[in-house]
Amino acid sequence: MTSSKPAKPAKPAKPDKRQMKAAARLYAVQALFQMEASGQTVEAVTREFETHRFGAVYDDEEMAEGDVDHFRALVGHAVNMQAKIDQMTDRALVAKWPIDRIDPVLRALFRAAGAEMAEMPTPPRVVITEFVDVAKAFFPDGKEPKFVNAVLDHMAHEARPEAF
Repeated sequence: MTSSKPAKPAKPAKPDKRQMKAAARLYAVQALFQMEASGQTVEAVTREFETHRFGAVYDDEEMAEGDVDHFRALVGHAVNMQAKIDQMTDRALVAKWPIDRIDPVLRALFRAAGAEMAEMPTPPRVVITEFVDVAKAFFPDGKEPKFVNAVLDHMAHEARPEAF
């Protein structure tokens, strides 16, 4: 007979840097949406997300741990460069659909993605892929991810033409 010891419970895997940045992007879109919807300041919203959302548990589901620095940079650049990013987004949209007429979640997504494209060193193709994934999280059955891909591709060519 062999003695079998009970298996040690597996330690929860520590999220890798890529997963943490992906979570930060999702949280940034949520934070920007919340700021627009509620009129809260960037300081209040970032504090709330960092304190109550990152790694929080809702209905027995643990939220991902986000990269706080990436989250702060995305939200900060999106707020500080909003006019520039909105103009870039407007140029990427069909003429009769200015940014103020699109879904507020998409508007927040374009602002976060535009901030990362214009103000951070992330390669534009990575930004597009990551934010298309964010769009899929918010709109799993819709056409929005394809729309996001097209708009972000246009924005990337404008923001970082040397990358193509």
